Amino acid sequence: MRSFIAATTLAAALVSGSALAQAWPSKPIRYVVPFPPAGATDITARIIADKIAGPLGQPVVVENRPGAAGNVGSGEVAKSAPDGYTLLQCTVAQSISATLYAKLNYDLEKDLTPVAMIALVPNVMEVNPAVPARSVAEFIALAKGKPGKINFASAGGGTSIHMSAEMFMMMTGVKMVHVPYKGSGPALADLIGGQVDVMFDNLTSSIGFIKSGKLRALAVTTATRYPELPDVPTMQEAGVPGYEATAWFGMLAPKDTPRNVVARINAEVNKALGQADVKEKLAQQGAVASAWTPERFSEFIHNEIAKWGKVVKASGAKVE
Repeated sequence: MRSFIAATTLAAALVSGSALAQAWPSKPIRYVVPFPPAGATDITARIIADKIAGPLGQPVVVENRPGAAGNVGSGEVAKSAPDGYTLLQCTVAQSISATLYAKLNYDLEKDLTPVAMIALVPNVMEVNPAVPARSVAEFIALAKGKPGKINFASAGGGTSIHMSAEMFMMMTGVKMVHVPYKGSGPALADLIGGQVDVMFDNLTSSIGFIKSGKLRALAVTTATRYPELPDVPTMQEAGVPGYEATAWFGMLAPKDTPRNVVARINAEVNKALGQADVKEKLAQQGAVASAWTPERFSEFIHNEIAKWGKVVKASGAKVE
């Protein structure tokens, strides 16, 4: 009799659990972007949010929670209920923060679950057109002639934009002054306005300004040229051998989010990334659609933490 009751109870629990799983999503999904509006992270997230909302049958509401190079919003999501209703737009910045920050209120690998890669993005070394340098070699000569007088903007300490510049200084011997902002949007505004001289921005948020002539691109940071800017050399072609840095954007959820929910979101994101209009929108922003499994994305994040940890150590950068 006890065996029958236990079996019945287990069966009921399984049916109940299955029903709950099938009911997801039954309300709007919150998609946290840990940077301000108008930057690369925000633009990419909104492209995906708009596309997956229809198939999921619920609004995917983008919420900007900027601060501390993406760590404010990331920590908030890490502590959210693992029910599939809170997602995080993750970037290379969080993989850098894992070793850059002495103390974080979350662990990227232990407290968050990889859901889907979205896009890989080159960074681009760009200057205000008033800067008298039309190539990387000319910029290096200019900066070495004015040590400590050249300012570089970033989207915040620890972002790939910041660390790409640190890598550049480490590999060229150039000395520049870091001016951090709360996101690419305000940093780009000051770069265009001439308040700062140079930036290693994600191509996603800068490509429009480059094409319009408001900014001058000197080099992309990837190993190959970017098709939308065929005349812009890679950093290695421009005379900095071995230099390579790639930004990226992906989606995470709190740890212990049900596997079936993760699989469903991953499937919808990957379907969206396969659509011609999404690929085109991402390409217009300088991003390359990258549909991966959660497992592949997890391994990638692990390797990124190790890679940028070496750069952080070599640069001596640390945030308390």
